[in-house]
Amino acid sequence: MQVDPTKFEIGADSFGDPATDAGHVLSDPEQVRLLVREAQLAESVGIDVFSIGEHYRPGNVDTATPVLLAAAAQATSTIRLGTAVTVLSTNDPVRLYQAFATVDAVSNGRARVILGRASSVESFSLFGFNMADYDALFEENLNLFVRLMREERVTWSGQHRSPLQGVRLQPRMPEGGIPAWIGIGGSPESVVRAARYGLPLMISVVAGPPERFAAHADLYLRSLDQLGRPELPIAHHGNGLIAETDEEAQDAYWPHWEALMTQASTERGFPAPSRALYAKEVTTGALFVGSVETLARRIDSVARSNHLSRFDLKYDLPGIPREARERSIRLLGEQVAPRVRELLTERPDDWHVLGRPPATIAIIQQRSRLAP
Repeated sequence: MQVDPTKFEIGADSFGDPATDAGHVLSDPEQVRLLVREAQLAESVGIDVFSIGEHYRPGNVDTATPVLLAAAAQATSTIRLGTAVTVLSTNDPVRLYQAFATVDAVSNGRARVILGRASSVESFSLFGFNMADYDALFEENLNLFVRLMREERVTWSGQHRSPLQGVRLQPRMPEGGIPAWIGIGGSPESVVRAARYGLPLMISVVAGPPERFAAHADLYLRSLDQLGRPELPIAHHGNGLIAETDEEAQDAYWPHWEALMTQASTERGFPAPSRALYAKEVTTGALFVGSVETLARRIDSVARSNHLSRFDLKYDLPGIPREARERSIRLLGEQVAPRVRELLTERPDDWHVLGRPPATIAIIQQRSRLAP
């Protein structure tokens, strides 16, 4: 599938992390209202998609994503509105369908959803689910949600919720459902699952070089081919901050990234943060932190290696000032997006062209229990 570089999509993502303003942390209501204003700003500067996550950690206000997206829909008119992640494992697929059918109606067809298993698992205990069912819940809920989107009446039974008999939900989504992506963090099984369901792939990279996911992108495209499905979009979700210079962006982002990674090293076994590790993540790793030109060239490189047609920047971390968040959104839409499309246009022949998959792809396919 050859995609017009001028139509490469750029998105802005938030996890509802608390911002600061004039040195004080915004209250929860202030932060909720800020997200709606940021959606308006993203639309005004030409960003294609504005997405909000779903988390249940202290400080995050993205716990009721469909409500936030419905509010953003009323404050905007053209920008597509989606989730940076929806924790499908702990959401009821019927209720989720109804919520996003409503958002799609309110927004006049602009709703999107990214379905994930959850790397942050607070929702399991909060809503009374067993972590032992982590994979089974996702697979079962995905099966039901996709059927609800693609079939007008659904008869279904499973192990983790009551069966359905000829159910027709309202309000109705458009025929075939809304655009729904599978979010992955590195599992080959998840890559093949996305191909099996015929859903686009969103790759989330939190550490290390994004280019290492080229094998996953090739696995996805080859799996689609083996299943007789058309080629579907691949997107990338990355963390970062944009400023006028690389130094300004890096200095502004460092204390917030350090605090986050210090917590993650304690809770989840991530490496303890250091300036050396930070520099590596900024220059060749998962962080998109720098000037307009630096970010545009990094996105161009990852788009080519990983067959991307969309890139989303998560512009917030706990404590980042409201002004710095706004500046990132403005620069992303007004300068980074057009520069990325310009770079992709300069060498179109080596972007989105499939070559012979490396041997590692065959190995991954052989080891994947979901391989077609």
